[in-house]
Amino acid sequence: MPEIHALRRDRLRAALATLDADAALITNLVNVRYLTGLASSNAALLVPAEGDAVLATDSRYALTARRECPDLELLVERMAETVLAGLAVERGARWVAFEDHEVTVERHAALEAAARAQLAPLGRAVEELRIVKDDGEIALIARACQITATAFDESIAEIRPGVTEREFAVVIERAMISAGADKLAFDTIVASGPHGAIPHHVPGDRPFEPGDLITIDCGAKYRGYHADMTRTVALGTPAQWQRDLYGLVAAAQRAGIEAAVPGEVLGDVDMAARDLIAAAGHVEHFGHGLGHGVGLDIHEAPMLGPGRPGKLADRVPITVEPGVYLPGRGGVRIEDTLVVRSGSSAPRDVLTMTRTSTPAELLVLD
Repeated sequence: MPEIHALRRDRLRAALATLDADAALITNLVNVRYLTGLASSNAALLVPAEGDAVLATDSRYALTARRECPDLELLVERMAETVLAGLAVERGARWVAFEDHEVTVERHAALEAAARAQLAPLGRAVEELRIVKDDGEIALIARACQITATAFDESIAEIRPGVTEREFAVVIERAMISAGADKLAFDTIVASGPHGAIPHHVPGDRPFEPGDLITIDCGAKYRGYHADMTRTVALGTPAQWQRDLYGLVAAAQRAGIEAAVPGEVLGDVDMAARDLIAAAGHVEHFGHGLGHGVGLDIHEAPMLGPGRPGKLADRVPITVEPGVYLPGRGGVRIEDTLVVRSGSSAPRDVLTMTRTSTPAELLVLD
């Protein structure tokens, strides 16, 4: 899709104009992929304010770069970013904007030595461009979410007494790959019983037991784009406190989803869910933000949290994932990935829809 990537680079040039920079040096590999289509472990991109962009990568990716980026000038160089910094000066750049949030002090010194030009912070300009997704990106995220939901539906029957957290994590990860995932979006979380009070618990050797709440946080990665979904289920008849806790989190998630409309302040979306949890006496048991953007990174802008500035825009994929975590007892988290929409009867599309478990009702497994 060279045309799409060229349009993205043009949008970056518009941002460069506000910085009065002569060129942008892109070194974040995810941002390089966004602007060129090349996925690699070593690449950099020079985007001049005027003129053609130049991609540099090493010999391992040269053939792929020529195939995926036929519209770009290509340099096959191991030291991609320093070579491009020097090239920028050779071609007349006086101010080169660099991605200061990801360049180390050591690399900055190397860039200064190579460029012999003024380096200016670019900030998160490319990440800001990435917030609003085009239709192709949304389709890829939707496919990743479909793979995730399918894998969950196919794996849920394996939750039974005696199966360990680690064993079930392997089951659902294999199911995602079998369903079409290129990779996992992140390390799967399976937290049973008291481990459910740990939001990012690492699956261990604890076997599932009757009476457990079990939280499963998983996601597939498809052609670079991520899915993120969490379900909490009960093994055997749940206690009343477990039903009540699940009902509270489900209500909080509904409130958060309903608040997620174009133009809404990010912090207010978070508070729509957080206020319900606080009113139930669990303000200290919900310590993380309500959600985050999803795309080429599993966690990207915008971030939904208390007091977060900024507003939701059209075609922005986000997660809504409230949770309540009770130390020593367990917890509940429910998460869906959705796309905020404008100009339609439905202000959002929920992408992580499973057949076996709906967020509104606690799934009880015999």
